[in-house]
Amino acid sequence: MRFRLKRLSKKRPQRVHIKIQDGQFEIIGMGAWYSYWRDPYHLLLKIPWTGFVFLICLFYIAINLLFALAYSLGGDCIANARPGSFADLFFFSVQTLASIGYGAMYPKTVYANIIVTIEAMIGLMGIAVMTGLAFARFSRPTARVTFSRVAVITPYEGVPTLMFRTANRRRNLILEAHMRVYLMRDEITAEGQFIRRFHDLRLLRNQTPSFTLSWLAMHPIDELSPLYGMTAESLSQTNTNIVISISGIDETVAQVVHARHSYTPRNILWNSRFVDIFHHTDDGHRYIDYKYFHDVLPID
Repeated sequence: MRFRLKRLSKKRPQRVHIKIQDGQFEIIGMGAWYSYWRDPYHLLLKIPWTGFVFLICLFYIAINLLFALAYSLGGDCIANARPGSFADLFFFSVQTLASIGYGAMYPKTVYANIIVTIEAMIGLMGIAVMTGLAFARFSRPTARVTFSRVAVITPYEGVPTLMFRTANRRRNLILEAHMRVYLMRDEITAEGQFIRRFHDLRLLRNQTPSFTLSWLAMHPIDELSPLYGMTAESLSQTNTNIVISISGIDETVAQVVHARHSYTPRNILWNSRFVDIFHHTDDGHRYIDYKYFHDVLPID
């Protein structure tokens, strides 16, 4: 039995360029190796609503123009259509595609009936697909979680601690909320190999039964912390980036929602603390003033 080996393509592999600025990674030219046009379903779910509506209108007009052209090739095949009127054929296509059928114009030849049959089938499938896409976009759960603009490193119980704040802007309950914090930085292994390494940052409290108002996350910088012994300069030199991921069950829609944020060395303030947002009223109750949510104060 003989086997034929396919020749390997000599085409130069496509590259993905990564721009690093203040520890923040930005992928440039991602379309060079992947195009959303190869995955139209994902494209229609990711683009903004304005782009989605624009593409739907563009497709709708294009398909009706195509069938109007097909009707014109059949000559005088549509009853009550003005001779040579492309506009009448276009609007007849609109009526057929949407199954409106006013009755003023109708096919009168076998050729026209065949085109009408094809267009009616495409119209049914198109409505089903567009309805499914619109429902998928409307039903996709989202979280409205705000993160403080900066993170601070301040003493807590005698230990330097990384802190940042989050708040649930919807004021509903996010049940069984979990927070994960990762530190990413450039490192050189013992073999001299460059690597972008991920480290888990341990939090004093990484979950809560209900995330309603605010959440102050704290990571103690002790001997076990990847941040131990690091300075603002070393964070910048190693392109350190701190990534936060929150997930939980939205009580309103009973679906899992996610939120993500990152801090670069420029967004980490040393020897600073957050301004307190919890206050007491004269009658002994408490309230939260979100006006100071992002404010910090230096520590002497």
